[in-house]
Amino acid sequence: MAFYPDERIAIFIDGANLYSTLKQLDFDIDYKKMLMFFKDKSRLIRANYYTAIREDDDYSPIKPLMDWLDYNGFHVITKPTKNYTDRDGRSRIKGNMDVEIVVDMIELAPHVDHIVLASGDGDFAAAVHAVQKHGTRVTVLSSMATRPSMLSDDLRRAANDCMELDDMGDLIGRPRREYTDYEDDA
Repeated sequence: MAFYPDERIAIFIDGANLYSTLKQLDFDIDYKKMLMFFKDKSRLIRANYYTAIREDDDYSPIKPLMDWLDYNGFHVITKPTKNYTDRDGRSRIKGNMDVEIVVDMIELAPHVDHIVLASGDGDFAAAVHAVQKHGTRVTVLSSMATRPSMLSDDLRRAANDCMELDDMGDLIGRPRREYTDYEDDA
């Protein structure tokens, strides 16, 4: 992966996709370390985190994270989830942020040199091609180490480069907790 100290960089995080990938990898990301990693490599212009939130919940475990990110250098973009009934009559929740991410990437592309997209969703391949037309390089942050791979082949082929999340534990991960079983000798 190539980063240059004078290049302007923007990070776009697909919260739901990144969460699923991290869960499969049993990886806990340290968002402060992530920001510092990219700030040390280049001129970080923007770091956007996108997620849908259930507004009918009195408490959502995602809300404290959103607050922390908002106070610590991230631009948090949210929208309420929508309830719908599928064709089998089951109640479902929908909260896709793809359009918001794509629009922001395309709008920001002329003002940055490099975009880091934290998602493995193949739907972003067309957006990657669109921002590359502005001369903007795109690096995808996802994982092929999961089974099945969380990084779609279409997105991997569209990107200029890919960063494997599973290899970045020392750089942007939180230390794993060590669990010890103590046996009672008595």
